[in-house]
Amino acid sequence: MKLRILYFASLHETLGCDAETIDPPPNITTLGALRQWLAGRGGPWQVLAERDDLRMARNQKVARPDSRLDDGDEIAFFPPVTGG
Repeated sequence: MKLRILYFASLHETLGCDAETIDPPPNITTLGALRQWLAGRGGPWQVLAERDDLRMARNQKVARPDSRLDDGDEIAFFPPVTGG
């Protein structure tokens, strides 16, 4: 399963990249599992597990951790956004 992952705002700065295409292991079937798997890379990636305020989207719609993943999904991780 190929997924396109996007990282926005401070995540982009912390991780040093704004996007990547990955092929996660077959047991990664939900958005929450993906987030934990990515955090398991260690180093700066741990921010994905440490920040409880991060938002997630699947195919440009805000999604919950139990959202199922499908081949070709676009996943985005981003901090809360405020307007001014």
